[in-house]
Amino acid sequence: MSSQRGSARALVLHVAFKSDSAGHTTLRSNDARLEEAVALTAAIGLDVVHALIAVIGRATPATLIGSGKVDEIKALINEAEPEVVIVNATLTPVQQRNLEKQWNAKVLDRTALILEIFGERAATKEGRLQVELAHLTYQRSRLVRSWTHLERQRGGFGFLGGPGETQIETDRRLIGERIAKIKKELEEVKRTRGLHRQARKRVPFPIVALVGYTNAGKSTLFNRLTESEVLAKDLLFATLDPTMRAVVLKGGRRIILSDTVGFISDLPTQLVAAFRATLEEVLTADIILHVRDAAHEDSEAQKRDVEKVLEELGVEEDSEHPVLEVMNKIDLLDPDVREALLLKNRQRPRETVAVSALTGEGADDLLTTLERHLSAREIHFRLTLPNEDGAGLAWAYANGRVVERRDTETGQVLTLAGDAGLVDSFRRRFPDRTGLI
Repeated sequence: MSSQRGSARALVLHVAFKSDSAGHTTLRSNDARLEEAVALTAAIGLDVVHALIAVIGRATPATLIGSGKVDEIKALINEAEPEVVIVNATLTPVQQRNLEKQWNAKVLDRTALILEIFGERAATKEGRLQVELAHLTYQRSRLVRSWTHLERQRGGFGFLGGPGETQIETDRRLIGERIAKIKKELEEVKRTRGLHRQARKRVPFPIVALVGYTNAGKSTLFNRLTESEVLAKDLLFATLDPTMRAVVLKGGRRIILSDTVGFISDLPTQLVAAFRATLEEVLTADIILHVRDAAHEDSEAQKRDVEKVLEELGVEEDSEHPVLEVMNKIDLLDPDVREALLLKNRQRPRETVAVSALTGEGADDLLTTLERHLSAREIHFRLTLPNEDGAGLAWAYANGRVVERRDTETGQVLTLAGDAGLVDSFRRRFPDRTGLI
């Protein structure tokens, strides 16, 4: 492992179970899970000096991994001298405290690590409130002290403490009061977002939401389709706060594209609850694009993880809210593998589009597919306007999609296309001049 001057040193331990009899998932290889844990650790600037897998038959209540493994890892810790040990599993408060005593090092489990990353990445007020809520909910059961010998160089939320850091109050009552205050503030944010959604419904452009496993390339694809500059890096959880941009399809239809936080296996339950408001755009989306990393060895397992989170959020696929798969990063595939993937995609029951967000290959096909799906659900209606209603004509063009215009001596007859919401908005604006075709 490489060493970075000034970074806190970390040892990463992935805990694997010999069988899934206890309900432990085995969709991924242990090596892949360890690799992901190392990437998560590096994402908060820790220098991984050693990484290993501990295979156990069953969980030990006191330490999770058993006394023999604890002693074995203690020897590695004495040699590598990490300040932090990342345990890629869920630890109880008792297990965490016992391991810290045994190893004389700060111990973070997978939940704490992901919360630390989210605390660093969240940029908007809403994002930071949601992360703090998730963090305090987790912290309330632990009341873990900070280890002041770690240099604090990041944002985060206090698992990696340091000189000058304000301690999180260990009084449950104060934490409870803070949680209540955050929930109240989030309700206000939620109300504001609801107002924004209502405003969009008055000018109802279809919403297309990008979802996918973290680092699948959603933000790169978002930038490609919208020609914007959202942060897109080869980094886990590069995007945390939702971003929305308008995109005009080739047929003239305008859509709203929404980029969302990346999903991950074993997502902490606190974050699923805390980020519901952020993911509400997914719940109300007309079409969901499930962006997958076609070049990743665990692409199928990642797909299942995303689908599991969508189910937890209450997202149900139907003809009105289809989920389209976007196989991204095809530029990284060997020609033979790539051709086999494209052939397989054509045979899938769920429609799939292969793209490279980086090179742009397949982007036009994706936009054409979106256009076709939206067109299939369109309602055509007619609007008749007198010559003197120039303001009404301008409003119709600004708020609807005009597919045909016929000028007469008395005025204009417009044929428009859109969903039921658009028809309703035109009926409110022109109650006696709007009719279905």
